[in-house]
Amino acid sequence: MFKLNLKIALRNLWRNKTSSVINIIGLAAGLSACLLLLLYVSYEMNFDRHYKNADKIYQVMTNFQDASGKITSTGDSPGDGIAMTIRAKIPEVDVIARIGGLDQSLISTAQKGFKRTDLFADPEILKVFDYDFIAGNPKNALSTPNAIVLTESTAKLLFGTTDVLNKSVRYKNAKDLKVTGVIRDLPANTSLKFDYLMSWAFFGSINEYVRKPSWGNFNFLVMARINDPANIDLINSKVKKLFNENYHDQRNENFLFPLSDKHLHGEFLNGKSVGGDIERIYLFIALAFGILLVACINFINMATAKSERRAKEVGIRKTIGATRSSLIVQFLTETIVLTMVAVLIAVCIVEASLPVFKNLLGIDIMIAYTNAGYWMGVLAVALLTGLLSGIYPALFLSSFNPVQTLKKQTARAKGIPINLRQVLVVGQFCFAIMLVIATLVIYKQIQFIKNRPVGYKINLLAEVQQDGGLNNKFDLFKDQVLKTGAVTSVNKSSRSMTDVGSWFYGFQWPGMEQKGKEIVFNRLETHYDFVKTNGVELLAGRDFSRDFASDSAGILLSSTAVKVMKLKDPLGTTVTLFGTRLKVIGIFKDFIWDSPYHSGRQMVVIFNKNPEGVINMRLNPANSLSKNIELISDVVKNINPDFPIEVKFVNDLYTKKLQSETILGILANLFGGIAILISCLGLYGLVAYSAEQRTKEFGVRRVLGASVGNIMRLLSLSFLKMVLVAACIGVPLAYYLMNKWLTNFEFRTTISLWVVVTSITGTAVIAFMTVSFQAYKAANANPVEALKYE
Repeated sequence: MFKLNLKIALRNLWRNKTSSVINIIGLAAGLSACLLLLLYVSYEMNFDRHYKNADKIYQVMTNFQDASGKITSTGDSPGDGIAMTIRAKIPEVDVIARIGGLDQSLISTAQKGFKRTDLFADPEILKVFDYDFIAGNPKNALSTPNAIVLTESTAKLLFGTTDVLNKSVRYKNAKDLKVTGVIRDLPANTSLKFDYLMSWAFFGSINEYVRKPSWGNFNFLVMARINDPANIDLINSKVKKLFNENYHDQRNENFLFPLSDKHLHGEFLNGKSVGGDIERIYLFIALAFGILLVACINFINMATAKSERRAKEVGIRKTIGATRSSLIVQFLTETIVLTMVAVLIAVCIVEASLPVFKNLLGIDIMIAYTNAGYWMGVLAVALLTGLLSGIYPALFLSSFNPVQTLKKQTARAKGIPINLRQVLVVGQFCFAIMLVIATLVIYKQIQFIKNRPVGYKINLLAEVQQDGGLNNKFDLFKDQVLKTGAVTSVNKSSRSMTDVGSWFYGFQWPGMEQKGKEIVFNRLETHYDFVKTNGVELLAGRDFSRDFASDSAGILLSSTAVKVMKLKDPLGTTVTLFGTRLKVIGIFKDFIWDSPYHSGRQMVVIFNKNPEGVINMRLNPANSLSKNIELISDVVKNINPDFPIEVKFVNDLYTKKLQSETILGILANLFGGIAILISCLGLYGLVAYSAEQRTKEFGVRRVLGASVGNIMRLLSLSFLKMVLVAACIGVPLAYYLMNKWLTNFEFRTTISLWVVVTSITGTAVIAFMTVSFQAYKAANANPVEALKYE
């Protein structure tokens, strides 16, 4: 029976080539879009879940509190003293590891060197995370201060092989380390991604603040593995007390949060996770199945549109004894065959488009062809598509009364709504219009954030890492690079302007209230010409200057810092930072150094003769960018020949902060366009069948004097009305949903009238062009041929 059903299904699909091609293209487009989106969703949902004990791995977080104990914010760094205290006092925590670094640093051999991401950690990190060792033993790989573990790609980059145990590498061209292990490259969806791993003992040997951790500083990340996730509430009840028991200058509480939830649930309010990027993932899941549903609606519309052609077939088959269930199986077989062809095409489309898709999003998504779960997922989506597409047409077509169909009295099943196809078309275009509005609003929000004043002159501002000889030869570099004419000003700072983050407690000032002790400030250490080079806007006072020797004990305050300190006349005020008295010489306007989605937070800029970090350069606008970079590179090569040269543009670094919304915009644009394409494809098919069914009518009208325009209007108007109804439903829904989405942002745009008008007009024009093409073709046909068709 199956063989017979399959043969009949193939014959019917071949006989109805036009509808088969339209259905296959529509389903293939919908399936490929759905599969691509689900690949991205899977990538995001599986962040940090590839570890063996992923459910037992937790990150130690901090809830910052005010004097009353109210939580003011939540941070990733838990305080430098907490890790060892948890290790000593919380037996339910099996292992705990401090983590530092994650900077781009030079790693080299005698022959070659590269800048790659470093990481420092306690040896226990190899118990927290089960890295896959190609060579070496995780039990002792970090047991000595001069040990280093390389990733597979880093080992091959440096030595051309992974057989590198006990070979020597050089860190920052200053310290020799021995390779004690090689691990497989970490998956792209890993939070702690590095190229080489070094011991905490070595980290302490090159940094005094690591050797002497302070509870009031927040420099390190801390990861823990607990013995039983069911005990997490008990563990957190103990951990929350530790900070205030050991440090009394301000109030804080630490807690453990699942690392596997951090990526998508990383937004906190009052110390509790309130979501995060997970809302974006839910949106993509809805988009994936929404597009698939649009493709399925196409199939349903096409199947029911040609019901008159199939009605006689159903009548004859029922007359000779076919049951309704056998007819349902027959029609479902046709659908499944068509769907499987579409699935094969969709898989090919996904494979071909994946490199472009990855490049657009800037992420590394791989298809696990050897993973049975991937193929089970594809099969599940295919079966779901087949059932969604085929179940209604099968029930509809199999319900025809044989007597009525053979008499050509009706080709419609009893109880089926007359306007069902219209409802489905309206649903398709409603979804498409909502996507268009969403795309425009997302674009408008991204532009709004991009155009928000950064607070400093971001264009023509570049930076280089202050490595090697640039540390102690800064004055020579500055003198030579200014002479080349490539830059107009040079400054050095402890951090990049886009990543200032260095939080601290203990700042003191005259008239400070008791709760002032609990205010967390951010600091940047810098040298002369800070304001001149970076273009920070001074509201009062001046920049650090060589003309004033006392500026070595000077400090600049942000406008928000002045506000929270409640200083009425801040200039000249003496403040105390870590026991050192400093004089306020300037007030600057807040600039965006953290998230562009949030308002400024209190910040101080202090003078440091040699802040090891980055060198900032204001490029000369009179030269081309390539000319400036070439001149800067020549100077760096001359002073610092052992280190690779990497000049970064600050505006590029700032743009990366918008990556999340940029990805959202790209996906909404891309798949919104696919949804409209599929909807128009279905509309084209419906118009074609409508024209075919009314061939004789159009012939009579033409003979009686109707013009081509009259016929086109007659055929087009009903379909365009459906698009208009879809707009009336889709616009309010989209307005409500996008307004809700915008409330997640502190700084947000508005949904203006042009967004709504553009979406309706654009969709209507595309639909009109789709309908008009087929309508013109039908209206322009020879009326003599139309009247002879029977």
